[in-house]
Amino acid sequence: MIYEIATLLVRPERTDAFRHAFADVAHLLTRAKGYRGHLLAPGIELPQQFTLIVRWQTLEDHTPNFETSDDHQAFMAGLQDFLAGEPAVRHIEGAAFSIGPWDASAAK
Repeated sequence: MIYEIATLLVRPERTDAFRHAFADVAHLLTRAKGYRGHLLAPGIELPQQFTLIVRWQTLEDHTPNFETSDDHQAFMAGLQDFLAGEPAVRHIEGAAFSIGPWDASAAK
């Protein structure tokens, strides 16, 4: 399991409209091969800085597969007018999420 973590800086006066626009294009993400779920959340210190976390089955499901698709182009086109810059994207392996203080026995 791979997690894509994207930081999306939204124009402060457009955050509510961005949420609606994201809801309108989210289906393009959810129907992608290897898609396993997502979370979109605004920052606490910077409410206009959203973090999008997408769970993918493999890295290839996100890049190159989804990123080179027409659905990705439409997804980004639906959000572009609200962004104050290019999204910053990185990936992590899912194992990072499988151990926590709520399940200390898993660390043994």
